[in-house]
Amino acid sequence: MTSLDKPTSDTDRTTRTAQEAADAKAVTEAALFEAFGGVRGMVETVVPGLLFVTIFTINKDLHSSAIAALAVSLILVVVRLIRKDTVKHAFSGVFGVAFGVVFAMMTGNAKDFYLPGMLYTLGLALAYLITTLAGVPLIGLILGPVFKENLSWRTRNPGRKKAYAKASYAWGLILLAKCAILFPLYWWADTTQFGWVLVALKIPPFLLAVYLTWVFLAKAPPPIDVFAEMEAEEQAEKDRKAAQAAEAAAARNQEF
Repeated sequence: MTSLDKPTSDTDRTTRTAQEAADAKAVTEAALFEAFGGVRGMVETVVPGLLFVTIFTINKDLHSSAIAALAVSLILVVVRLIRKDTVKHAFSGVFGVAFGVVFAMMTGNAKDFYLPGMLYTLGLALAYLITTLAGVPLIGLILGPVFKENLSWRTRNPGRKKAYAKASYAWGLILLAKCAILFPLYWWADTTQFGWVLVALKIPPFLLAVYLTWVFLAKAPPPIDVFAEMEAEEQAEKDRKAAQAAEAAAARNQEF
């Protein structure tokens, strides 16, 4: 090895490390977009509530506002079905809007259109915090299958488990802060004011939580691809059986 070889090797190693880090960040970004629906998922989350509060602000009519919100949610699902896209985010939006419509229609109070979503947010915040305290952070349960690591991070990847714990705490605290703003307004503000505040708080807390999750996971060890491990084990088992069959065939040939 010459004196020029070592700097070249170090440079190559640094380049590979930087590339691996960039690849890890890209994979994390893609996984987060897949898990949380990306830009389209955010739009589908906002549009029904935005339409509801816009129509109610104009005509103060609960029925027309609720029907419009439910109709646009169904249209979003139909569009996804026609395009053969995943419908889980759109369907969750339909169910959320449907529950809101039922609550509002039963009570006659337009603000109750938002109540199921608020209760869901509070429950989700508590779920993030409680599961993390229990040692099984919810964000890891959500993203584990997306990263093809399933639950391997719990016992085999402590650095990644720590990152999931941080991310879950972030989600829980951010959602609790959102609830701390919305629940008092639910009692004090009128429907129009409350609706516009709620629409305004749809995206920013979500983006903050996703960004913090990305930061924590980008610095964490890479996921263990358990699916690739299972495929490798299956292939090794096939190779072993093939080798045994070949040995048996060779032994029979020697007998003759």
